[in-house]
Amino acid sequence: MPGSDKETDLTERIEAFLSDLKRGGSGTGPLRGSAETARETTALLRRITAQARWSSAGDLMEIIRKEGRRMTAAQPSETTVGNMIRRVLKIIREEYARSRGSSEEADQQESLHKLLTSGGLSEENFRQHFAPLKANVIEAINELLTELEGTTDNIAMQALEHIHSNEVIMTVGRSRTVEAFLKDAARKRKFHVIVAECAPFCQGHEMATSLSKEAGIETTVITDAAIFAVMSRVNKVIIGTQTVLANGGLRAVNGTHTLALAAKHHSTPLIVCAPMFKLSPQFPNEEDTFHKFVSPHEVLPFTEGEILSKVNVHCPVFDYVPPELITLFISNIGGHAPSYIYRLMSELYHPEDHEL
Repeated sequence: MPGSDKETDLTERIEAFLSDLKRGGSGTGPLRGSAETARETTALLRRITAQARWSSAGDLMEIIRKEGRRMTAAQPSETTVGNMIRRVLKIIREEYARSRGSSEEADQQESLHKLLTSGGLSEENFRQHFAPLKANVIEAINELLTELEGTTDNIAMQALEHIHSNEVIMTVGRSRTVEAFLKDAARKRKFHVIVAECAPFCQGHEMATSLSKEAGIETTVITDAAIFAVMSRVNKVIIGTQTVLANGGLRAVNGTHTLALAAKHHSTPLIVCAPMFKLSPQFPNEEDTFHKFVSPHEVLPFTEGEILSKVNVHCPVFDYVPPELITLFISNIGGHAPSYIYRLMSELYHPEDHEL
């Protein structure tokens, strides 16, 4: 039966993706690119839409929610997966509304009175069958994939507006987006980059090597302890992040909070390069998904047996940076203040999909 073969193939792909996610999360932080994870998740959701058995938008949303819960449970610290699932659910809602002849935007911007009395769009509304729905949803997901392909380039294109000649820029660790941003600016401007090494994984060393060798940028590596001492001569701080939270705060690599506090003290602008797929409806008080700890053997190796028996060592991967320490977000659709994040959130995700 060709139908059952398709379903077996789909199940195998989902299982392979889940095991990939679990393995990816046991490494040294978020360097298995979030962009790659976002593209893989979206491509898998497109395959589910094309091959799973469903007759109405409600059925499809239930399937995607069910698989989505499994994917997010496989690696809770990788919020990109949940974000892409919510984007696809929003696409399904919009395409269904379009098939019915009503606009999702109109539904979203109803008066407060209407929202309180009606309780919003119920699942019942998604039970109608429309033949062209599958093709429309797949086409919209393809558009989303095209958008994901170009996110880094779109952010890098804005570099010349923010980086000027002879400036001193500071960054921390290694972010692919920031790397592309700085390299793009280096084509026309000459500036100096200071990279905090981001111990214990020291991804800052890789960043510095890449910037100096491939782009010819004058680069200095400093220890994390020297951030405050050097900050007085820095013109701008440009960082990447793992997640942008619903309140405009960040969940970024460990050491970023120190950097942000030092920048605030010296009134140095802090710019965050973050594509839209990193925007998550989570709040920082959701502790269980927030923290991720890895083995502290880089900080305190097992050879230090005597000390190890007397201490508990925690090695967190992420820091929380509150929104008041951030000057500007640069995303693939332009620059935004942290206070504008809630508006972008309502454009990208439907309120009912915040909890999968």
